Amino acid sequence: MTEPSHQVVVTGIGLVTALGVGRQAHRDQLFASTAPDRVTDSERFAPYTVYPLPEIDWSAQIPRRGDQRQMENWQRLGVYAAGLALDDAGFKDDAEACASMDMIVAAGGGERDIAADTLIIEESRKRNDREQLLNDKLTTELRPTLFLAQLSNLLAGNISIVHKVTGSSRTLMGEEGAGISAVETAYARIAAGQSTHCLAGGAFVSERLDMLMVMETIQGLGKDPTAPFWNQDGTANGMNLGASGAFLVLESLEHAQARGAHVYARLEAVFGDRGPRDDGRLEKRLTRLADDAGASDGGADTVVFSGASGYPDLSARERAFLKSRFPATPLRTVGALVGHSVEAHFPTAVALACLALDDAAPISPFAAGEDAPASTAANSAIVTTIGHVRGEGIARLTRTS
Repeated sequence: MTEPSHQVVVTGIGLVTALGVGRQAHRDQLFASTAPDRVTDSERFAPYTVYPLPEIDWSAQIPRRGDQRQMENWQRLGVYAAGLALDDAGFKDDAEACASMDMIVAAGGGERDIAADTLIIEESRKRNDREQLLNDKLTTELRPTLFLAQLSNLLAGNISIVHKVTGSSRTLMGEEGAGISAVETAYARIAAGQSTHCLAGGAFVSERLDMLMVMETIQGLGKDPTAPFWNQDGTANGMNLGASGAFLVLESLEHAQARGAHVYARLEAVFGDRGPRDDGRLEKRLTRLADDAGASDGGADTVVFSGASGYPDLSARERAFLKSRFPATPLRTVGALVGHSVEAHFPTAVALACLALDDAAPISPFAAGEDAPASTAANSAIVTTIGHVRGEGIARLTRTS
């Protein structure tokens, strides 16, 4: 692989999950002596369990009520997390830096209007002219602003409006692969000298009936709230969706040093790919990605942050690969801690890895009785995510001090 022209570092973390708001809420959990208690809701969408949004004061990062009203929850979450990252990096009040900052966002589709969907279904049971019915309801039941709120690139647009990040902007779609590509693209641009500082990440809200329905079409959601993430045979117990807003500020090392920024970790490599998974091709592709990223077993001072989705057979294959590739390295399953956040899952895992590398303490288990204790603080981290249908990615990070 060609050596990058510039080293890439992470200087800002904006993270919101069921565990809480901001990096300190997550840091408190990452270095507890025991596994953190899961924050879940198994009643609202029974028989499914979700990791819900925590209590959020939206006005802390989105001051204008008008801006808040015209966004859906997933956009509010993304804009909020982006603001946290900019604050953390020291860019929030630097108009010149924000004006030249590149932005790469991983986004899904807009939220369904469940009330309108239900009305159309109920009315269609009484009429035969369903095409006309649908046209009538689409023009009378949907508010005009709903269409704007559903546009995927409006997350980036709202970040630009609220936080004045007005450099180049890219929005990527494609579930977990979008989150992988967002971080990969930001890394590649900075490493090549095409950008000096970049905001990258995504957002996902778990409390959505439409997303639960989509995920359950392939019978992959977990239905037992008491079940552990992993079974004794290495299979998983199903996906539990988790809300997450995760944004990172990436910079070239020179740019960060010039302004005296705090550096969480150095991002050494990020690679993503997709393709068929049958006949061992998934494992071959993961091996190639790990080789390209320079990800090898680092022993006790390396931690693997696995982005396993929870889909039983697929996650079992991922776990078998990780155990084979990193036999002496502690494993931490991000989905067991905060649920699976689809587009935001890879940025969330990278954010957690950065917090782990920034601290001098061993990282706590994510799943009680399943994760081996870490004996020493992490000096390097491997982050993986395998999409529940397609898309794979691996990142390697190291401590900077």
